[in-house]
Amino acid sequence: MENGINWLPMVVAAFIPLVIGAIYYGPVLGKAWMNSLGFTKEDLKGGNMIVIYGTSLVLAFFLAMAINFNIELNHKEVNDAGELVYGSFHTFKHGSLHGFFGGLFIAIPVLVTNSLFQKNSWKNIMINVGYWLLTFTLMGGLLDAWN
Repeated sequence: MENGINWLPMVVAAFIPLVIGAIYYGPVLGKAWMNSLGFTKEDLKGGNMIVIYGTSLVLAFFLAMAINFNIELNHKEVNDAGELVYGSFHTFKHGSLHGFFGGLFIAIPVLVTNSLFQKNSWKNIMINVGYWLLTFTLMGGLLDAWN
């Protein structure tokens, strides 16, 4: 990041929640998720999918920006000349750790609090927690490895 912001990794990372969500809430845990909400496939039909996916993509981009900036701000060191140096540990594994802890300490408390007040089942809460932890972890990994 010394020469400016690399936007491309954040654009690509914004697609991770959509791709993971299609798999996770589709063939992997789709039936369990629908059952946890008392939904059928018929209940999920309708709605303006362009607005839903478009808004989700924009919000996922904001999330990618937040994860990326968090990683970069935590990767700062001072070189021998006394200058601030960013990005000293750029690996997928290290970024995944940042993403996981961001999900654990920021996203999950918000998600679980909302879910409790919405009276969602614990099964539904755990399915959603798993999705967001996986998503944050993969986004952090991609963002850190790419920079």
